[in-house]
Amino acid sequence: MRSAVLDVPTLENLVSAAVAAPSIHNTQPWRFRLDPDTTTLEIRAAAARGLRHIDPTGRALYLSVGCALLNLRVAVAHFGWEPVTRLLPRPDEPDLLATVRLSGVAAASSTPHLYGTLWRRHSSRFPFSERRLPMPVRTELAEAAHVEGARLSLPDPVESERLLRLTIEAEHRNTADPDRAAESRRWVHDPNDDGLGIPPAALGPQDFRERLPMRDFGAHRHPDVLTARPFENRPSIAVLSTTHDRRADWLRAGQALERVLLVATAHGVRSSLLHQALEWPDLREQLDSRRLNAQMVLRLGYGPEGPPTPRRTADQALHEEELSAAHRAR
Repeated sequence: MRSAVLDVPTLENLVSAAVAAPSIHNTQPWRFRLDPDTTTLEIRAAAARGLRHIDPTGRALYLSVGCALLNLRVAVAHFGWEPVTRLLPRPDEPDLLATVRLSGVAAASSTPHLYGTLWRRHSSRFPFSERRLPMPVRTELAEAAHVEGARLSLPDPVESERLLRLTIEAEHRNTADPDRAAESRRWVHDPNDDGLGIPPAALGPQDFRERLPMRDFGAHRHPDVLTARPFENRPSIAVLSTTHDRRADWLRAGQALERVLLVATAHGVRSSLLHQALEWPDLREQLDSRRLNAQMVLRLGYGPEGPPTPRRTADQALHEEELSAAHRAR
């Protein structure tokens, strides 16, 4: 078993892969630290980029970090190491959400094609076609969630309509809540300011019938940015859930979500996230009819690829001393 020797370019590649993950409102609420003595990467919460009104419990922040963690695991395996992962490893350091130690030679990877896919995954908030997802693809998406300890249901049209009604209700509540609307607006801006948030070009068109309300459209309707166009009549909706609802379950759900999104991307399936109903406890309870804990609602389908949203660089996500530590460990 060979010891891990991590040089600076590889470290930067690993972190760049991690931050390619999706996050709520593209807040990118994570920061990374390298322990050069054990060749372990720490992922910590960046609480300053949390959403106090939209995500008061931090659940969406944990899901976002879980997505970055899955990408990091995929990248570590791609470069030939075994990613030894621990969730919430130090109770006395609540901001330390996960660690990934680079250990020995990776076993046969269960994600051989996902490293290339993680760079191509982008949320698409544009209309999809009416083409349905083939059953083999639906099955593979459900298996992807199961591998990470979560469950993915793809309900029938009647149940999908019920879920969309909950999303509509949540979007109306969000629009009427001045604190939530203002917090949401703050993250939809010109990303040249600080490299965070969602640029208007990534929002896509507004459905003039509001059949499929998308995140931010209700709060940020503007004729020069959001052109009214109808979305698909029967959107394909999926619900990602976990049996329990603890902090570790939120991290597992994030890893499951990202694996599902990467597998979908590998099959040419576009995706966007409908998080609105999850932000209201009474609506969240109604999202999963199996009495599980819903963690995310996804919209899946075939259509235009969404534009990439800006990402922080590896230098920004890592402290400068971590890059210096990598230099010393060479």
